[in-house]
Amino acid sequence: MTDSELLDMFHSGSRERAFTLLVQKYQERVYYHIRRMVKDHDDTDDVMQNTFMKVWRGLENFRADAQLFTWMYRIATNETLTFLNQRNRKATVAFENNDAEDEEGYAPANYIKGDSHQVDAEDIQARLQRAIESLPEKQKIVFNLRYYDEMPYEQMSEVLDTSVGALKASYHHAARKVESFLLGEH
Repeated sequence: MTDSELLDMFHSGSRERAFTLLVQKYQERVYYHIRRMVKDHDDTDDVMQNTFMKVWRGLENFRADAQLFTWMYRIATNETLTFLNQRNRKATVAFENNDAEDEEGYAPANYIKGDSHQVDAEDIQARLQRAIESLPEKQKIVFNLRYYDEMPYEQMSEVLDTSVGALKASYHHAARKVESFLLGEH
């Protein structure tokens, strides 16, 4: 069912059915968009629930100036940033030094560089996630939208309310930082 058909159904009185179909259509994409930034499944579910509650409340006034999915992504991004900011304010424990050794005697910095460790797909994915986590929040969002969601800059501009040029620059800087991190140059 197209977004236009869903909106028509919503406005013609079948609000609950249209919303259920909308959630079914987009919940997986919204979930993974949030999850890449939040990391924890339960927190992701909470942010996703807040996102869809805002979508429900705003759907009546949605003017279709943007694509429905772009509008939902913007809500999900804003809800995620709000959650992350609240979580960061509540955090009272300082991060431990990254050079500290773990239980097995490995220093994370050396492990990331891959010194004398066999590299496999899971290790590469874990290193990539650590690299992305090291980015500032805005760069992390831009990187995730472009790298994982393959979202065009024009659509990202609508979601993040930022110019295409600024997004390209942000992605370029983020990609360089990720590359540097993965090569152990951080």
